[in-house]
Amino acid sequence: MSRQFFGTDGVRGRVGEAPMTVDFALALASAAARVLAPRGGSVLIGKDTRLSGYMFEAALEAGFVAAGVDAKMIGPLPTPGIAYMTRYFGCNFGVVISASHNLYEDNGIKFFDGSGGKLSDELEHEIEREIESGTVTRGSRELGRAVRVDKQRTEYQRFCASTLAAGTSLEGLKIVLDCANGAAYKVGPRLFADLGAELIPVGCSPNGRNINDGCGSTAPQLLQLTVPGVRADFGIALDGDGDRLVMIDHLGRIVDGDQLIYIIACARQEAGELTGPVVGTLMSNLGLEVALRERGIGFRRAKVGDRYVLAMLKETGGLIGGETSGHVLCLDRTTTGDALVAALQVIGVMRRTGRSLAELAAGMTRFPQVLLNVRVAARFDPAAVPAVGAAVETVERRLGGEGRVVLRPSGTEPVIRVMVEGRDEALTRSCAEEIAAAVSAAAA
Repeated sequence: MSRQFFGTDGVRGRVGEAPMTVDFALALASAAARVLAPRGGSVLIGKDTRLSGYMFEAALEAGFVAAGVDAKMIGPLPTPGIAYMTRYFGCNFGVVISASHNLYEDNGIKFFDGSGGKLSDELEHEIEREIESGTVTRGSRELGRAVRVDKQRTEYQRFCASTLAAGTSLEGLKIVLDCANGAAYKVGPRLFADLGAELIPVGCSPNGRNINDGCGSTAPQLLQLTVPGVRADFGIALDGDGDRLVMIDHLGRIVDGDQLIYIIACARQEAGELTGPVVGTLMSNLGLEVALRERGIGFRRAKVGDRYVLAMLKETGGLIGGETSGHVLCLDRTTTGDALVAALQVIGVMRRTGRSLAELAAGMTRFPQVLLNVRVAARFDPAAVPAVGAAVETVERRLGGEGRVVLRPSGTEPVIRVMVEGRDEALTRSCAEEIAAAVSAAAA
């Protein structure tokens, strides 16, 4: 069954346009309460720093309380922090108001179950069906209660610090931290400073409109200039909701999600702690697969989306996985992709081995990868178009078995993503442009 409102990561869209309206948020809260806490219970509500977050927080609070569910509001906190705190409080489920790496004009609503995991497709289908029944307001004796629990956000900071090996200190490290003016703007700087690092914060002054605006993991250029400019050991870039991580080495070079996964997986293998395969996605760089194979580490590809990486890790008994974009899952430390936890894992390897981030990342050679987004009026399956299929076959022959082609509709935007990998960068770009032209013609 296709879902009407839920995409690859909850409900998301432009604020003021369906489905991101107050009316819908109210109906969604009422439906989710009936599905996830049918006999009452509690929900934790967190958010990032978008101006519209206050509006949606109020609508969700009203919907949950009216349906007989207690609402705990914790304010701005990274998405993985909401997952952890949902378990900590023993809530039936958690809700995050965030559009992740998008700009402030967008917002979204995503859910965690009581264990801190993402909802199954089946539960999302059930919530969508319940929306059709409208909202529910119970009698006064059955209403839920609303309370703020902002002061307990420090528990998440304590948890993140606990994922480092006992006794590990960051003293002597100079770190530039970019929080994308988002959900981690308080907890991130406090975490690294309390662990002893000399910290230079950027992107830690949210005003409701500047989230992800020229900063964070989707725009690391400022960090690339700042890290070598202040002679820092490395930089850390988060996205607006704190679940994506990109790091910058001391020379100003990007270390992306694939390289971070490689560093963590190799460290776990050396410590005898790695089980199952590493799981990436269809978009993971071929260089990651090759580098892991050389280390004798298995590798599997899931559909794009950290929920699918998580599902495959659970299915295969794996611990480490993620996406090129910086979703990094360490299931031996937490239940979902967590940028702060992942950064600490990499820093832990640096402290234990005495090697720099640049040295650790050098073990994986990235294959040239070209990703083109073809804007379309309506989503369609490009693989079902004969002309597109013919273009893909031609390109695969040109790559001669030393590359990959991936076509997929975006789960959040009206675009078809065309990705081509190969050993030669010029050839790879030419092949990607050839396929993108065929997709564009098919969409016309």
